[in-house]
Amino acid sequence: MTGQNRMSLTPYIAVKGAANAIAFYKKVFGAKEEFRLEDQDKRIGHAELSIGDGRLMLSDEYPDFGALAPPSIGGTPVKLHLYVADVDATMKKAQSAGATVLRAAQDQFHGDRSGMIADPFGHQWFLATRKENVSPREMQKRFEKSFK
Repeated sequence: MTGQNRMSLTPYIAVKGAANAIAFYKKVFGAKEEFRLEDQDKRIGHAELSIGDGRLMLSDEYPDFGALAPPSIGGTPVKLHLYVADVDATMKKAQSAGATVLRAAQDQFHGDRSGMIADPFGHQWFLATRKENVSPREMQKRFEKSFK
């Protein structure tokens, strides 16, 4: 059972400069900060953001707890996926706010228009707008066709 108003799976990321990351996510993704907990050094020990109908938890780096941000470990193997109303506009906004476009937005075989950015803190985001509902069977056909 999930907690009150909680999703059963919620990403939790460590960030160098969590306060700046929160400001970026508010500006670019329309995130709403639910709350933050700060330690005596003003590091964010825990914060929760609502983005669309999802939630993102984050903290500043705490190496003694194993909470390391992508720059500290040489990148990230994890990608975050976020549906937005207009992927092209969101990617432009992200780039203007300091993100790097890793993959320009384009229509995909699975029915989304999507692209990928790296935020200024090293986290990578797939951004997508649903354009067409595609059945798994049709998706498989299109997937196979893309390799021919």
